[in-house]
Amino acid sequence: MTRNGTVLVLGATGGIGGEVARQLVHAGWQVRALKRGATEGRRDGITWLSGDAMDRQAVMDAAKGCSVIVHAVNPPGYRNWAQLVLPMLDNTIAAAKAEGATIVLPGTVYNYGPDAFGELLAEDSPQHPVTRKGAIRVELEQRLEAASRNGARVLIVRAGDFFGPKAGNNWFSQGLVKAGLPVKAVSYPGRADTAHQWSYLPDVARTMVALLGRRDRLEPFACFHMAGHRDADGTQMSGAIRKVVARRTGTEPRVAAFPWWLLTLASPFVTTLREMREMRYLWQTPVLMDNAKLVAFLGHEPHTPLEEAVEVSLEGLGCFGAALAPAAA
Repeated sequence: MTRNGTVLVLGATGGIGGEVARQLVHAGWQVRALKRGATEGRRDGITWLSGDAMDRQAVMDAAKGCSVIVHAVNPPGYRNWAQLVLPMLDNTIAAAKAEGATIVLPGTVYNYGPDAFGELLAEDSPQHPVTRKGAIRVELEQRLEAASRNGARVLIVRAGDFFGPKAGNNWFSQGLVKAGLPVKAVSYPGRADTAHQWSYLPDVARTMVALLGRRDRLEPFACFHMAGHRDADGTQMSGAIRKVVARRTGTEPRVAAFPWWLLTLASPFVTTLREMREMRYLWQTPVLMDNAKLVAFLGHEPHTPLEEAVEVSLEGLGCFGAALAPAAA
């Protein structure tokens, strides 16, 4: 197993990939990032390389000498998942096997179907997804588990719905608020009596970096759940947004029901909306994760107070007039 401090981040222009890359730099890692059409060179502590995650040789070359590969790359707007997601992962697996590297995958709750939602989701809860994207997520993890028996090591950190200061494919910036626009209303997709779990991207990234710092103690296929921000009754996230906006602008936005009917009408024509509609079941029942294993291993879970996390997120998304952060690649 390669044990140096060099890491390749795939998806470093996206939300979670960008956060992990920045925090790895801060933690003293030598960070490389592969991006299609990138101007090669070192910027902000990251060595940028030009290449495509769909190009196996490009990934193999970029990963040469790396002890860790962060696989945080996703097709933009949920487009062409079936054609792109698995081949990209296979390229990462090939590179990790060649280098004896650890693959880090940001996981989600999409793996799980309604049959698992009766209690807190544990790392070994049954995975019976009811969506196409969920089935692909299960296949991703199955391929990674097989790779962990054949020369690679794997770390998966599953978390709830992402939010943070970077715009991307997430419910916070595409549903509750609109990136780049003032917040006049919070459009909430769930019921007011249904618990939901949110994960602040910088906290997820800090968790991954902390786990990598102890990777010699991890099993070859390691998986952890984060508790994140548990909205116990479906009102706490909306309430935090309202408080932050009122403090910053003097005007408190209203809370409105998310227009699912509009997604139903538009989903045949817009891939992103179709994929969002497919995830509606996650808003109709409590979906919460058990972080006991993570806390037992690290001693804590990185956790930013909700209102602070919301304010940084809205600022980064340009909702207070600031420059909009780059969208996820």
